[in-house]
Amino acid sequence: MASFSTSARVLPVLSLHPKRNLSIITSSPSSVHFSNTHLHSLKIRHKSLGLSSFEPGGFVVCSASNNYFSVDEQMKEKQSSEEPYEVKNSMWNWRGYSIRYQYSGSTGPALVLVHGFGANSDHWRKNIMVLAKSHRVYSIDLIGYGYSDKPNPRDFFDKPFYTFETWASQLNDFCKDVVKDQAFFICNSIGGLVGLQAAVMEPEICRGMILLNISLRMLHIKKQPWYGRPLIRSFQNLLRNTAAGKLFYKMVATSESVRNILCQCYNDTSQVTEELVEKILQPGLETGAADVFLEFICYSGGPLPEELLPQVKCPVLIAWGDKDPWEPIELGRAYGNFDSVEDFIVLPNVGHCPQVSLYLSLSSACLHTLSYLHTCRCYDQVAIFFPL
Repeated sequence: MASFSTSARVLPVLSLHPKRNLSIITSSPSSVHFSNTHLHSLKIRHKSLGLSSFEPGGFVVCSASNNYFSVDEQMKEKQSSEEPYEVKNSMWNWRGYSIRYQYSGSTGPALVLVHGFGANSDHWRKNIMVLAKSHRVYSIDLIGYGYSDKPNPRDFFDKPFYTFETWASQLNDFCKDVVKDQAFFICNSIGGLVGLQAAVMEPEICRGMILLNISLRMLHIKKQPWYGRPLIRSFQNLLRNTAAGKLFYKMVATSESVRNILCQCYNDTSQVTEELVEKILQPGLETGAADVFLEFICYSGGPLPEELLPQVKCPVLIAWGDKDPWEPIELGRAYGNFDSVEDFIVLPNVGHCPQVSLYLSLSSACLHTLSYLHTCRCYDQVAIFFPL
């Protein structure tokens, strides 16, 4: 096993938890639902630490101080002088399979971005360049998706292959073989289950994670009434074992269908560009993609997020777009009550994929955080965020 560096000097999440020993001044002091208006007046006080006011579209990085001070101009000057970081593509051999990943950045904590169902690492293409300014950023295509290999699930006989355990093993091995370090996981949708499962299986690898609109798995067999379960199994067999499944996939794997699906799950349909449609569609036209798609939509077993969260040892932050039509925020709020979850943050007017709708502010703010808010007992340097 690769050895991991633990030399990062950062402030623990527990010390900065807004529900605990943090003093927050805002127009809505009892809520963790921050809008741009709230951020104008937000200030943070923590022990002897002084941090400047937040601004919409920004975050603060500063050293410990007894007094409030502003670094806004310094941050703006630094950001404006930086060139976009190059995002590189590479392939990794995992258990004999070819896995595509993207990476950028050469300093700072490692972040691994995990996509959702039907997506791939290109879904994070705008985030990677921003995060690379202060992190080593990796975005991986889970096996079966993107430009990673897509082994036929029937080759594994009666043993399911496309499961959260398989993807979690892939994610952990990626950290050991490629990242060669502990990492923070940033996960969207079913990628959240992958991240949680990975953290449960090998807790020494994940330093913390941010879950963006994690999949609730409402079609899980445990969430169906007993009398409906035989019908669900019959429908799954129809899709997997007859021509009906391939016909269904052929109807889904078109530019028009992908565009309609994305418009449904994004509150801001202006984000559904031709580029995005092609990034999602093209890998889905590769050989084997249909079999993977049908295998997963027939996967109604495996873990639920409410089963994994109590087992996770690392800190977890959950952020949720309140306009998600697939994973209702009213149900998602319950996940904020688990001990492993440091906070549940509402993202106003955002759909199922916040990394697309809020790529700049979310990358600069929300996705920066856990890298600086974990396992340290000193106050040397701190970065604090709230998503916009």
